[in-house]
Amino acid sequence: MTIIPLASERTPTMNPSAFWLRETSYWLPLHFPLSAWNTHAPFAAWLIDVLRPASVVELGTHMGFSCFAFAEAAARLDHPMHIHALDSWEGDDHAGFYGDDVFNSVRAIADRDYPESIRLVRGWFSQSRPLFEDASVDLLHIDGRHGYEDAVQDYEEWRSVVRDGGVILFHDIAERGRGFGVWQLWEQLERDHPTFTFHHGHGLGVMAVGDVEAEPLRRLFAADEPTSDRIRGDYERLGAEIDLRGGFAPISEELHHSRLHASQLEDDVARLEQEAEELRAAMAFLEQRVRDLESSTSWRVTAPLRAARRVLPHRD
Repeated sequence: MTIIPLASERTPTMNPSAFWLRETSYWLPLHFPLSAWNTHAPFAAWLIDVLRPASVVELGTHMGFSCFAFAEAAARLDHPMHIHALDSWEGDDHAGFYGDDVFNSVRAIADRDYPESIRLVRGWFSQSRPLFEDASVDLLHIDGRHGYEDAVQDYEEWRSVVRDGGVILFHDIAERGRGFGVWQLWEQLERDHPTFTFHHGHGLGVMAVGDVEAEPLRRLFAADEPTSDRIRGDYERLGAEIDLRGGFAPISEELHHSRLHASQLEDDVARLEQEAEELRAAMAFLEQRVRDLESSTSWRVTAPLRAARRVLPHRD
């Protein structure tokens, strides 16, 4: 499938001092399932680029946008990476409840486009925790149930899987109503850890675990307020363009399916024309056989007999 770049990606003008922007920051996602996470795709690609994680764990995949964004960035970078996407795929109070169609949709894309990198783990987070060893994960994305107690439980249970030098992401840190409480946990973590906060797209918190190894990440966490504002502004603008493109994604997908349908119809027409041509040839052959028979000697000799049979009365 052709990957359409962002408008900015076609003629990127990188400022060497803008360490927070790379070519990856301008990439357009390949998949646009419905998501509250889509405006963070530019930062996700940048993060995969600078962190180069070998192992990613995502707590809360839902329709798969963030998972696919991570996987697509790694694929385009030709970077080997495994993503363990954990979810019950049943829904909750905030995301709503749904049937197996959502899980089946995510699995179909994962199996088709990222069979070597995405592993779907269906079940409750606590049940899946024993599957992962401590310090075995480079990037942990926490985006499960959004109540304060739920967020604390997820963090406390899964913090130890992240190696020293890794990163933890928290989504929805800007949401303060409707029972959301991730913001409370985030305010507590900011006091004792290197962090960076995005306010757009419902908020995304970026937290370092231990000593940060990648130089761009060290600079991100150490950025002063004016630089932080520039970083947030740039990624909010890039995210807005992703959001705009995402709005056209269903139309593009429908157009793609329409073209496939038209192609199938063209194939059907070609097949029917071929069959019609074969029937015409068969009819021509039979007509010639009839003409040959009618002009034969035996046909002429038996003509009086055929005529007599037509005039004689029929007897049962």
